[in-house]
Amino acid sequence: MTAAVGTLERSCLWSHPGLRLHAVLDSTGSVRLGAPDQDWAGLVPLVEVTATGHGRLWSGERFIETAIGDRLTYRDHETVLEGGRERTTIRLADPETGLVAEVVLETAPGAGFLRSRVRLVNEGSTPLRLESVSTLTVGGITDVGGGLDGLTLHWADNDWLAECRWRKAPFRDQVVPLSRPAHGHEGRGCFERSSQGSWSTGRHLPMGALTDLSGHAWLWQIESSAGWRFETGEREGAAYVALFGPDDAHHQWQHTLAPGEDFHTVPAVLVRGETGGLDAAFGELTDYRRLIRRDHPDHRALPVIYNDYMNTLMGDPTTDKLLPLVEAAGTAGAEVFVIDAGWYDDDAQGWWDAVGAWQPARGRFPGGIQEVLDAIRGHGMVPGLWLEPEVVGVRSPLADTLPPEAFFRRGGLRVTEHGRHHLDLRHPAARAHLDAVVDRLVGEWGVGYLKLDYNINIGPGTENGRESPGAGLLGHHRAHLDWMSALLDRHPGLVLENCGSGGLRMDYAQLAVTQLQSTSDQQDLLRYPPIAASAATAVAPEQAAVWAYPQPEHTPDRIAFTLTGALLGRIHLSGFLDRMNDEQFELVRSAIRVYKDIRPEIAGARPFWPLGLPDWEDGWIAHGLRGRDATLVAVWRRERADAPESRTLTLAHLRGVEARPEVLQPTTADAMVEWDADEGKLTVGLPRADTAVLLRLAATA
Repeated sequence: MTAAVGTLERSCLWSHPGLRLHAVLDSTGSVRLGAPDQDWAGLVPLVEVTATGHGRLWSGERFIETAIGDRLTYRDHETVLEGGRERTTIRLADPETGLVAEVVLETAPGAGFLRSRVRLVNEGSTPLRLESVSTLTVGGITDVGGGLDGLTLHWADNDWLAECRWRKAPFRDQVVPLSRPAHGHEGRGCFERSSQGSWSTGRHLPMGALTDLSGHAWLWQIESSAGWRFETGEREGAAYVALFGPDDAHHQWQHTLAPGEDFHTVPAVLVRGETGGLDAAFGELTDYRRLIRRDHPDHRALPVIYNDYMNTLMGDPTTDKLLPLVEAAGTAGAEVFVIDAGWYDDDAQGWWDAVGAWQPARGRFPGGIQEVLDAIRGHGMVPGLWLEPEVVGVRSPLADTLPPEAFFRRGGLRVTEHGRHHLDLRHPAARAHLDAVVDRLVGEWGVGYLKLDYNINIGPGTENGRESPGAGLLGHHRAHLDWMSALLDRHPGLVLENCGSGGLRMDYAQLAVTQLQSTSDQQDLLRYPPIAASAATAVAPEQAAVWAYPQPEHTPDRIAFTLTGALLGRIHLSGFLDRMNDEQFELVRSAIRVYKDIRPEIAGARPFWPLGLPDWEDGWIAHGLRGRDATLVAVWRRERADAPESRTLTLAHLRGVEARPEVLQPTTADAMVEWDADEGKLTVGLPRADTAVLLRLAATA
């Protein structure tokens, strides 16, 4: 397709009508990606690169308008269909440096996503020291009126115990108008979010969105555990979005590309909801996440997991403490029993800075840990263990027996953080050590579930030889993903849970390989609802592990509250179930029965939020899953001065549908439910604060 616009002739190399995106070539050879009806000047070069000696054309905080990006010109392109996906590769070349960029744009027929990766090849005669490379750039985003005043910007703050806190602001509050005609230049700034160190989500989720007044939404996700950054700003009266992996300014990442060598960026994805705002966009993103992850039977079976840690043994397991919990968990309906931290602790000074060998503590298991593992299997459950594979305590013998090159180092010194050293899984000795550990736990002991934790932020990375710390972290990150994939190749039934002090490494580089994601370490059941409700923004529901920790000292309302909040994800049961009376224990069993009834619906459902994404202090919170045959809605009412006894929820997709709301869990909340089919409104009443209810709505015949 060729179109004349002004004095320039433009050709469309690639288009996605559902996303309303075109990759357009102009007469100068430049290729840009954006909305088809936007002015060329508002679009951004398809790839932006900074390198030492080759910076930006307009200096500031933005990583667009780069000298190399401006020089990259079209070489060729091709499209292939493979495995139900369409991949278009557009090749660009810089005549000055000899740098070639291969941009791979991937989608699927009828899908609302665009995934991008970039491969850089140095075809020049001298090395090129890269400092930043974009994975995806898109321009020409405006609101329905053609300007920026109607755009809303969305991003998610993340912290230990306070994950997935989505925020929003008018775009113009963050990117103010600067009267460009008065001075002839764009601004130097932008709205940006980035990671810091090795906790990819220690500060923010690697995600953001723009929505407009008509319900359109642009939602993006960067897939990296080793540094990421996104920016959005104004360019010629339209918004642009630029997505990056690690860079020099934020992550101490540089990569020297010698002649003939190549470099691959981390992947990123953009989805667009034509109508329905963020809910529709998160639905598209959920479908995409299910498409790209490694296939595993756990995603369909969704077994109930009991873990002894949270508000229970808290890292102090022994045979005597575990056996009653094993029996109670099996009776309650659990299908996996995980022995969490501490099972290896036989050190008088404590286990934190002595870990690494991962041998069972004889003092904790006088009859051997196999006695407990056999008991777990005897009660019909799969045994699981906690493991923190990437660290070695400073007092561990392995700190001296493994070669220095097997650890993270900077400035020639081994890095130490919170009493631990960090393994570099690119080194064969580090990988051989962990392979031997896992093959012993899984192959010899019969463990079928590993909770892989990660409790230190090691900083910018490691310097292996002359590499930069950020390049070292990216190299280790890719080796770590390869190591986990190889584990699953050798042990196909093994289930891996990704944990990073709760949800501090909650990214789809990890989640494309692992089966579950810990959503938080939050121990206050009244603080968990906004995390549980928002988890599906970051994780497919069937991968989102949410704690439910009922205790014998809890009231029936408290027991129901903590259980109900976990039923639309992956229930992680804990608590001293063995000490409960019959009435309390039946509340637990009842919730587990409900979960097993609805879990076939969870694995294919799309999330939505009838009251919007929750704020941290909201009194009423609601999260739903829209399935093929029914809609599930979890509703919480927390004690707040401004929280009434009832709230009305909008279920727009059920407007005009005659449905019968059914209270699934619990039957003790005295919930009042009323459905208005004409308006698509569901009114829920909870007469007591700090209660919750799970509802199911299906069309009546």
